[in-house]
Amino acid sequence: MITRRQALKQISVVAAAAAVSRLEGQAPPPASAPPLGPFKLPPLPYATDAFEPFIDARTMELHHDKHHAAYVAGLNKAVAEVPALGSRSVEDLVGALATLPEQVRTAIRNHGGGHANHSFFWLLLKKNEGGKPEGSLAKAIEKKFGGLPGLQEQFNKAATSVFGSGWAWLSVDGDGLRIESTPNQESPLTQGRVPVLGLDVWEHAYYLKYQNRRVEYIAAFWNLINWEFAAAQAAKAGI
Repeated sequence: MITRRQALKQISVVAAAAAVSRLEGQAPPPASAPPLGPFKLPPLPYATDAFEPFIDARTMELHHDKHHAAYVAGLNKAVAEVPALGSRSVEDLVGALATLPEQVRTAIRNHGGGHANHSFFWLLLKKNEGGKPEGSLAKAIEKKFGGLPGLQEQFNKAATSVFGSGWAWLSVDGDGLRIESTPNQESPLTQGRVPVLGLDVWEHAYYLKYQNRRVEYIAAFWNLINWEFAAAQAAKAGI
């Protein structure tokens, strides 16, 4: 058992060491190491305030650094049970759920879907300054929906109609473009479809700024679509 004087001395030593570290520009060691595994949280390709006023910086920070990171950690935990799965891409895993071992299927649907969906979502976002789809994608939208306003009307309806948490999508299957919604973190990839647009309508994606006004968040989304990325996605599916 140490005396009170000894305990105070130890505390003083630790405090002094921390002060020296700060003076030398060295941060104290983290409380715990980040979760290890084959899947990594991709960095945002822009600043967290890049989409003000449509999406606020604090929402972007929490959405990426906390929520997406949690899906990555959950996915790594799942594949640790079947290590061979760690060598496959998350898109491959989500697209082949029915073939995965039953013991990890649900976890990969939830966490792998969350990782795949969010990784797609970050790349889809870009301030488009009123930009519109062009080329083959624009022609396909015109043919299927009568133009961008028709797409927006049907997509907005799908996003508004999601009960609870989920996503709205413009995706491609053998019949061309289609609008759909998925619950929770399920992905069109699981049904063999290629996502072109995707909007996260979980409350964590918008609640700090919009509270219960999901309709306003959905409307803001049309100012943040990277149409070049969407067109590249459509081209993968032959659009």
